[in-house]
Amino acid sequence: MNENGLKNVTFSTADGELEAAPAMGIADAILDLVSSGTTLRESNLKEIEGGVVLESQAVLVASRKSLIQRKGTLDVTREILERLVAHRRPDVQFKVTANVRGSSAEEVAEQVLSQPSLSGLQGPTVSPVFCKRNGIVAADYYDIVTCVPKKELNKSILQLRAIGGTKILVSPLTYIFDEETPRWNELLSKLAIKAKDAHASGGLSHFLPASMPRVSQAYPS
Repeated sequence: MNENGLKNVTFSTADGELEAAPAMGIADAILDLVSSGTTLRESNLKEIEGGVVLESQAVLVASRKSLIQRKGTLDVTREILERLVAHRRPDVQFKVTANVRGSSAEEVAEQVLSQPSLSGLQGPTVSPVFCKRNGIVAADYYDIVTCVPKKELNKSILQLRAIGGTKILVSPLTYIFDEETPRWNELLSKLAIKAKDAHASGGLSHFLPASMPRVSQAYPS
């Protein structure tokens, strides 16, 4: 601080909601762990340019021998990897649900896919919304469910409205699981295990290689 011309600076520790300290007049600036920066933005704070003190990452470390020989260890490791990867992906996505009037699911899907921000991860889910009018049950609206990038949320809402979307609901996602997790396949490759054998019961001791260093997976913060 002295080297940068800042005098009379006092440091103090705090527990709990550190982001609230500047608003409460307790501090002029804070030093905190940051992942996505969402909490900072919600507290009307921003990172000072050049203010990164330390960059870190989480690393999952395991014994190659234990992964292969100890029954159940590989399954637990897969669950950890799957959850870590699946939990990081929703950081940039919102789930959006809306009702759109149409004569068929195909027609509504065509309208949704005509909008660049509404295509979702693989495409929208379209299902009929049944209403009862004058004693007759009919599907006047179709419910669509899709995922949109957080940075394009407002644009996506406007596109939904442009095709007649109404009752638009937006909710955060907790996990997004893929059919296969690249991190898991990478680990199996390091262990020289085929994917189809990874679920074998009773341990995998017959795959044990001659050398058994530790295996690690890194997850940037």
